[in-house]
Amino acid sequence: MVPPAGARAGHGAPVRYAEVTSAPLDLTAHEAAVADPRAGAVVSFQGVVRDHDHGRTVCSLEYEGHPSAADVLREVADELAADPDVYAVAVSHRIGPLAIGDVALVAAVSTAHRAAAFAACARLVDEVKARLPIWKRQVFADGTEEWVNCP
Repeated sequence: MVPPAGARAGHGAPVRYAEVTSAPLDLTAHEAAVADPRAGAVVSFQGVVRDHDHGRTVCSLEYEGHPSAADVLREVADELAADPDVYAVAVSHRIGPLAIGDVALVAAVSTAHRAAAFAACARLVDEVKARLPIWKRQVFADGTEEWVNCP
């Protein structure tokens, strides 16, 4: 995993990594991207495709992203990385067809202390879910489908 253009590794500022991709996501690579000798805590999150939603059986799903999705993801990562408690941020969202059990979102942050790391990772995931222009199409066992986060 290569940090995006503009990352300032080694200059005392947080390292930021953000990607929207159709490739499988690698939690270990995200955790490695936020490694920092000052960090006493690394918190990571994986959003995994589940087999149900609101009591209905999900058979398959697909994520579609707006062309601006990668830019929005970088913007969210940059905003979180500007927090002086945060040493590094890595976040990726997958698009395309995904199977039950696949990882759709990975986020990792490093900070000096665990409370700040948990709070920062939760804030990162919440902001990604609120702002990222990626829509989910779920197909249910009864043959119906639903678009989530789609205007």
